[in-house]
Amino acid sequence: MVLIPRDGEKEGASDGAVVDFRGNPVDKSKTGGWLAAGLILGIELAERICVMGISMNLVTYLVGNLHISSAKSATIVTNFMGTLNLLGLLGGFLADAKLGRYLTVALSATITGLGIILLTLATSIPSMRPPPCDDYRKQHHECIEANGKQLALLYAALYTTALGGGGIKSNVSGFGSDQFDARDPREEKSMIFFFNRFYFGISIGSLFAVIVLVYVQDNVGRGLGYGISAGAMIIALVVLLSGTPFYRFHKPQGSPLTVIWRVIFLAWKKRAYPYPAHPSLLNQYQEAKIPHTHRLKCLDKAAILDEYASAEGNRSNPWIVSTVNQVEEVKLVFKLMPVWSTCILFWTVYSQMTTFTIEQATFMNRKIGSFVIPAGSFSAFLFITILLFTSLNEKLFVPIARKLTNTAQGLTSLQRIGIGLVLSMAAMIAAAIVEKQRREFAVHQNTKISAFWLVLQYFLVGAGEAFVYVGQLEFFIREAPDRMKSMSTGLFLSTISMGFYVSTLLVTVVDKVTKKSWLRSNLNKGRVDYFYLLLAVLGALNFFAFLAFAMRHQYKGQQHGSPNDSFKKEHKSSNDIRVEEMAEIIRIEAKEGP
Repeated sequence: MVLIPRDGEKEGASDGAVVDFRGNPVDKSKTGGWLAAGLILGIELAERICVMGISMNLVTYLVGNLHISSAKSATIVTNFMGTLNLLGLLGGFLADAKLGRYLTVALSATITGLGIILLTLATSIPSMRPPPCDDYRKQHHECIEANGKQLALLYAALYTTALGGGGIKSNVSGFGSDQFDARDPREEKSMIFFFNRFYFGISIGSLFAVIVLVYVQDNVGRGLGYGISAGAMIIALVVLLSGTPFYRFHKPQGSPLTVIWRVIFLAWKKRAYPYPAHPSLLNQYQEAKIPHTHRLKCLDKAAILDEYASAEGNRSNPWIVSTVNQVEEVKLVFKLMPVWSTCILFWTVYSQMTTFTIEQATFMNRKIGSFVIPAGSFSAFLFITILLFTSLNEKLFVPIARKLTNTAQGLTSLQRIGIGLVLSMAAMIAAAIVEKQRREFAVHQNTKISAFWLVLQYFLVGAGEAFVYVGQLEFFIREAPDRMKSMSTGLFLSTISMGFYVSTLLVTVVDKVTKKSWLRSNLNKGRVDYFYLLLAVLGALNFFAFLAFAMRHQYKGQQHGSPNDSFKKEHKSSNDIRVEEMAEIIRIEAKEGP
């Protein structure tokens, strides 16, 4: 059977023509399905192994081997993770606007592999490290810190990896779902199971990285640890390329970011124009699918029809004049910004799990019998908690909420975010208490408390992520304009990115204000517990701001028609289906076997 796409129809995960690798209409019996999707899953598994293998244990290398201060090491890690998520926006834009998902994923995997190979070299070549430092010198801060030349290769490796990882993160799930036809009930059901396996692959890759790779890095060698990651990515890339004849390809249809920048550009260009006497005089007022609103009125100027724009042929040129519908779509995106801004601090808290919490573990008793658990491996409790709560959310918490609220949804997206923000505050309070006790025992009794006390903060942050992740993605999906559903992924990735960058800013400011007395390489001489309490206070202020914005927010369905109209499958574009299925990544059963 040969599928010939028609205008207005949908297949898989994106709008537009669906073709095979030769550019011909796809034959469903020979392309797509589980074979193609399974080959794509390997890239996501390898990406998690590479990125988690770096982020969850890099700080110990920076402090212990390169003799960089704890504060500076933390900013290196958070800048790397922030950049990776920010570059996810670039990867999504390139795929939507020009390259398509397959080419973007393949190029990104190649770049990631190159980055990990560079990191292997940076951590293996002796001249890339300063001289070793004994315990006496460490206690008296006399170690020689890595110089600019030694760090140059490391930075090149990290940001090459970030460039590739961002491209994979924003496109691999969409490319996988492209292999299923959403019009076919059997393939649509398979798509749900694909996302089940997709999230399972994320979890397995992350756990493998923090348990196996971290142990290899600490006990065998960094070069071997990162070399395994590079090998995994190269194998995954070869597997991906070998499946080229079996894939279904969706031609790029343009990025919604282009619409947003265009409306802003035209509104600025026409800023001196007077407003028309009535909104009906704006371009295509009567044809707009979204009713005109008076909020953010300055953007209306993008739709003003001057003499030039009114000329024949110019009305339909989006670079000369926008339509009312395009302007209202951009207004809807701007309406999401207040809630977007209050989600950032959660990811700032989350970033501490990859930096100072790892550092805490190095100063605690990590032994089980004679075996010493690597500090970075305690991150496994974070991922285990996420898996646990993603299952409990849908199996226990949501059914209870449905009974209490008498609504089908149970918990709204904003309620989920609110719960996650509260848990993040609790995590920082718990982290401060544990760090205070750890420091007192170390300084006054010269003993180390068990590193398993860190499980509490990992548990609270992991539980919080299970709520915030779903809540954020659902909120952006439901509230974004119908033609800009893919913006939801971009908005989500940008909050993660900003969260890591805010952590960098906070660490830099705190280190300067406290004259390096809080965040020291020797935690026994610092006050990391004060830093955690500062985050808890900021979290409380942020939560009150979130409550104010959430209480004022009107869901899109409450303003225009039935709340369910835009979510009925027969009215969705296939791109809508792709992004909504991405939300299922977190909802599905994550405990199921491979």
